[in-house]
Amino acid sequence: MVDETTGFSLWVDFIEREFIGTKLKEMIASEVIDGATSNPSIFANAIMKSPAYKEQLETLEGKSSKEKYEALAIADIKAAAEELRVCYESGYEGYVSIEVDPFLSSNTEGTIEEGTRLFQAIDEPNVMIKVPATNEGYAAMKELTSRGISVNATLIFSPEQALSAAKAMKEGIKEFELSGGGRVEGVISVFVSRFDRKLDAKLEELGVEKARTGILNAAKIYNLIKGLNEPAIKTLFASTGVKAEQGLSADYYVTGLCARHSINTAPIDTIEAYEASGNKGKLALPIADETIEAHFEKLAANGVDMQEVYESLMQEGLVAFENSFADMLKTLE
Repeated sequence: MVDETTGFSLWVDFIEREFIGTKLKEMIASEVIDGATSNPSIFANAIMKSPAYKEQLETLEGKSSKEKYEALAIADIKAAAEELRVCYESGYEGYVSIEVDPFLSSNTEGTIEEGTRLFQAIDEPNVMIKVPATNEGYAAMKELTSRGISVNATLIFSPEQALSAAKAMKEGIKEFELSGGGRVEGVISVFVSRFDRKLDAKLEELGVEKARTGILNAAKIYNLIKGLNEPAIKTLFASTGVKAEQGLSADYYVTGLCARHSINTAPIDTIEAYEASGNKGKLALPIADETIEAHFEKLAANGVDMQEVYESLMQEGLVAFENSFADMLKTLE
């Protein structure tokens, strides 16, 4: 649950049908987590590998592969939202998110239509629609929040993306409030570990400190979002699991990003490592802007173009989600 002293909360980055009624329920009851996230890769893995979907799939004969996927995903997200309502109704988080079709990332109207349709089909207030942070996505974020639909702005790597998404949602939330609407919120999902996995081999050769770029980039974005002073929008740190080859503690990206008024969404094993670490509640952010900038100046001096890194990671992320989604649809044909 949200740490009432720090305002920091943990969400689990995993959805699978059997998990929802067992481990997720357990983690909520024991106040370990108060939210959940999914993405096309997570759903693809669950649907393709878990036998839990077999019974429902048998009732969907004759449907298109995307119709089958949506029926499965809607059932899972609705079930997770119902489990998380206890958190939501207490006023603390309690959201579960579902991403729009990744092939709509450059289609504003398509994203708005699908996001609205999914939200209405799930019919739970504590659902966030995940929208990739593209130029077309920002307009969709504004429109969705103005309709009272909470949004998870995903695949955020750069400070520019974060600010564009936050400003779009801030405008939408304001419109909704002016129309007499109620609770609507947004999160800025900053991807973290992918920076280090991409850059650390090169940084080691250059003699630059490893495993710091992801955290410092996220810390920079956290400072920017905090500066907007919008209580309904929080920074969410994503991609916070650790790969074995990184040689880092399993809770590295959770402990290193513990901050007031923020969220960390992590795999189950990462959350368990954090729970056992003795680091719970120890704030690591904010980090001074001067410290952050010194790191990025050092990268620039060593020939690392962060704009290129941001664009490369964004494209890799989009392609990975598109490929996972396409593979899953193929298995459902």
